[in-house]
Formats: sequence, C-alpha cells, structure tokens
Amino acid sequence: MATPSASPAPRRILLGVSGGIAAYKSAELVRRLGERGAEVQVVMTAGAKRFVTPLTFQALSGRPVRDDLWDEAAEGAMGHIELARWAELVLIAPASADLIARLAGGRADDLLSTLALATEAPVWIAPAMNRLMWANAATQANVATLAARGVTVLGPADGDQACGETGPGRMLEAGEIAARVYAAELRGPLSGVHVVISAGPTREPLDPVRFISNRSSGKMGFAVASAARDAGARVTLISGPVGLATPPGIARVDVETAEQMYQAVHAAIVDADIYIGAAAVADYMPARCASQKIKKTSDCLELSLQRAPDILASVSALERRPFTVGFAAETNDVEKHAREKLARKHLDLIAANEVGVDRAFDREDNALLVLWPGGRRELALKSKAELAREFVVLVAERFRDARRPAATLTSLAQSR
Repeated sequence: MATPSASPAPRRILLGVSGGIAAYKSAELVRRLGERGAEVQVVMTAGAKRFVTPLTFQALSGRPVRDDLWDEAAEGAMGHIELARWAELVLIAPASADLIARLAGGRADDLLSTLALATEAPVWIAPAMNRLMWANAATQANVATLAARGVTVLGPADGDQACGETGPGRMLEAGEIAARVYAAELRGPLSGVHVVISAGPTREPLDPVRFISNRSSGKMGFAVASAARDAGARVTLISGPVGLATPPGIARVDVETAEQMYQAVHAAIVDADIYIGAAAVADYMPARCASQKIKKTSDCLELSLQRAPDILASVSALERRPFTVGFAAETNDVEKHAREKLARKHLDLIAANEVGVDRAFDREDNALLVLWPGGRRELALKSKAELAREFVVLVAERFRDARRPAATLTSLAQSR
C-alpha cells in the first residue's frame, strides 16, 4: 500500500490543446505556467489549430508547437517517445468530449493521444464542452474510466457558455488551473493513496414496489469524496440511491441494497489504502422479498427482518485491511455510542454526529466528533464541503501515524 509522500512541483509540462472555443484560454495558461518557472511544450490537435494558431503558442512558450505524429524529422528519432519521457506532467486543457472519449478508449490516432498513452507522468485534463455534452452518460462514463485509471480531472466550471447556454462545461480559468498545478493537490496529504468511500442510503426491498430505507442524502459522503480527491487521492465512490451528480475525477459505482454495497466495497478495496464507510447501510433487511405487491388485507402487518451484512466490521476484520474509518449517526449519547462502535468493530477512526429532525439529514451543514483509540477532535458546525476538507486532513494525519511504525520497522530491518 502507498504512503503519502511529497512530489516536486512539475517544471516540464506538456500542455495538450484539443479543439474547442476554450482553446483561447490555453494561451493564457502557457503564460501563467511560465510565470511559475515551468517549461511548457504545447501539443495541438488538428481541431485546436482551427481556433488558435500554433504561432501564438510558440511565441508564448518559446518552443515550436508539436502537432504531427508523422513529422519525419522528429519521428525518425521516435520523437513522440522522447516527448513522453520529457514531461513531468501532461496537462490537457481544454479536453474536448471527443478527446476524452479517445483517451478512455486507449486510442493513439494523433500525437496528443499517443503521448498520453506513452507517458509515465501524471495526466491531468480540464474538460470543456457544451453542458449537455458534459452531462451525457457517455461522457460521464468516459471521465469515470479515466479517473479510475488515475487521471486527474480539473473542473469543469459552471456558467455562461459560448453557445449561449448556461451550466457545467466551461473550462476552468487559466489562473485557477495554474494554481491547482502548483497547489497542494499534486503534493497533497493523500497523494498516491487509493481511497474507497461508501455514501448514501441502501434500499432493502419488501416487494416489487416497496422498500425499507433511511433519510441519508449522501451529501456528506460525496463531500468527503471530493475532499479526498482534492487532497491528491485516487477515489472510488460506492453510492447508494441518491440524487447527486458524480464529483469530477471520481470513479463511481452505483448500488441499491446492503448486499450489493458489501460486494462492491470488497471488490474496490483490493488495492485500497483507506476505506471510509460514510454510507447509512441498513442494519436489518426483510427476510424475504415478496414476488408480487403485498396487498392490504388486515389492520396489522408483521415483517420478518434479518441482519444485513456488516460492511465496516467485515473490512476491519480482513488480514490485509485498509485504514478503516466509520461513521456513527446517533440520536443520543453520541460519544458513548461512537466509542462503543469504534471498539466493537476494531476501527482506526470514527466520525460521529447527532442526527434527527433538522440535524444532519438533508442539510448543507454538519458537525462531527472524530474519535480514535486514545484521541478525539471536535469539528464545529460548517458547510459539509468545508467540514469534509477538515475531516480528510485529519484522516490523512491518522493514516500517516498508523503507517509510520510499520515503515520504521521496515527501515530498521533493511539497515541491518
């Protein structure tokens, strides 16, 4: 399993520019990256040259633009491989829907897509397209595929678009992209770490039209997923049925029942470093699901329930388990019940919050009491997005502390 480590800021950046009106922003991006000391090599697609001329990028970067996979002078010496080796970061901005689809399919039919396949450097993309193209299931599936492979997705932003419509799909501004490249994300506290997060409720069917569920909206779990991504982690999100959009750059698996979530979590944590169980998984499920709608035949209806799979306990019981984090939603004696759960399920850390009417569920804010063996920290009421960022920093701290003794022992053994 990976251990968070610092990565030097990239100095050699290969900037890929694909076709789209947002290509004009890439000229400003070259300048912003150069101001931070980067050497920028621009690679353009044929479509990009219809919006901005290569001469513009050459003047700003001081380097001739590369745009041809069949350039005899360069390719005689396998120039595309040399470029792929040269780059410390491959940043594609804008990344059109077409380019994203080709990257997801592993295509190598032009210089830029070939470089993305041939490089060992991190690959980041800044999508830019019409809001409906961005929302299309095919685009979302392609982005999720790339994210699952470790590609970092920046944006897109929400706002006015060149087509006259308004919504998500705008390429982030050049200054924001440059700031992200040189911000803590690249060297974040969870850099190189795979985090699996479960979120939302489960639904346990009674018959073809009815189910048992709870009030979880999934907002806290989705906020934690976004915060973990921003801290540098590769994130897999296992979600129950919620009405939330997938955060950019995150691989999402949708499930409905506790049994489905159990299977999805165990499939995802095979190579995970951290598991955060933020889902409100059913404790009990119907012993049987009626094959037809249950009719109203009497004043009372008795239901036979059985225990649902305990996902947290099953993960923490693994011989090679990830750092395991649980959530405890309590209506009373919050700390007492959370500490009992922490000990009973052998968790590394637990986040507890008080729930009920006007508390936690279906709200944009929350507060957490975070506990671990021998420690506690209170995170005050704030927006779930802000709270998630604080929480992820704490998880990263505890993760590092938990891994440090093992790393120290390994170092001592190797020195003998």
